[in-house]
Amino acid sequence: MLYILTMVLISIICLVLIVIILLQSGQGGGLSGGIAGNAGGGSGMVGARRTADFLSKSTSVLGAVFLALCVLANFFIDGSTQEQSTIQRTGVEVPLQPSELELPAQQQPAIPQQPPVENNDNDE
Repeated sequence: MLYILTMVLISIICLVLIVIILLQSGQGGGLSGGIAGNAGGGSGMVGARRTADFLSKSTSVLGAVFLALCVLANFFIDGSTQEQSTIQRTGVEVPLQPSELELPAQQQPAIPQQPPVENNDNDE
């Protein structure tokens, strides 16, 4: 139950982070300037700089909360139900002794062996 709650919170934080990151301006004016009211030329209640500071700080805070929740979610995983692997379910026995293993037949080497070369040098 706690794991599901943590996963829901992580999902909500992900969606909010996506929106906040997309609202931030790059090098030039972005959506944060339009939200602040500077796009129409009028002066808004919240300036573009103040909006950018809020978006930047909220990105940092939500990123830290996201990281902490991801680490916590690992502790809440229910480990009491262990599933068997496919090999365990099929019941196939694997031989453990080397004598039970079937070895492939010996094959001829790919490069034939050459007869030894006799040294017939007569240095007399």
